[in-house]
Amino acid sequence: MAKKQVAVIGLGRFGSSVARTLYQIGHDVLAIDNNDKAVQSLVGQVTYPVKADATDEAALREMGVSNFDVAVVAIGGDLQSSLLTTVLLKRLGVPYLIARAQNELHGATLEKLGADNVVYPEGDMGVQVAHSLGYKNVLDYTVVGQNYGVVKLKLPDRYVGMTLEEAGLSLQSKSSIAALLVKRGNDVILMPDRFERIQEGDIFVVAGKDEQLEKLQATSV
Repeated sequence: MAKKQVAVIGLGRFGSSVARTLYQIGHDVLAIDNNDKAVQSLVGQVTYPVKADATDEAALREMGVSNFDVAVVAIGGDLQSSLLTTVLLKRLGVPYLIARAQNELHGATLEKLGADNVVYPEGDMGVQVAHSLGYKNVLDYTVVGQNYGVVKLKLPDRYVGMTLEEAGLSLQSKSSIAALLVKRGNDVILMPDRFERIQEGDIFVVAGKDEQLEKLQATSV
């Protein structure tokens, strides 16, 4: 997994979840909010927790945001700040920008301002966004319970030709992760057999413990 530098702006429930999860899976995270309590709550859980006004272009420049790979605008209730921050980040040349939207109109406006990906987060969506961003071959991630999740991903070429049992992804192998579904072109294989061989282009839906899913995701780069 290539380490990314990610700036997360707005540290409410969604932003904090994105920031913590990205840091846990090995990325450098600059977490920004103008609320000191929100910033302090992430001390030790992100790389750089900073109290700052993200609508201040000079402050963003001083923090070196233009050098980051990705920015996540997770500002919640303040639409004006959300839109202005998006404009400033695009002006500073951030290559990839994810923005949180409150509704369809807000989302459409963010897209027109240059957001590359607009999300409408609820609940554990922050964890899902972080995993999808953190690993390039991870297409989706869903929290299903404490310490358990479901991930949709492509496996690297070295798995091609292996059986699911050999890859440690068989339901019958009693491992802590298992493939529930394989999408192969236009075909879908539900509950695949342990002797099913992995083919190039296969997309897997895998369930299991977060710790094991993260190890699998880390190989999928």
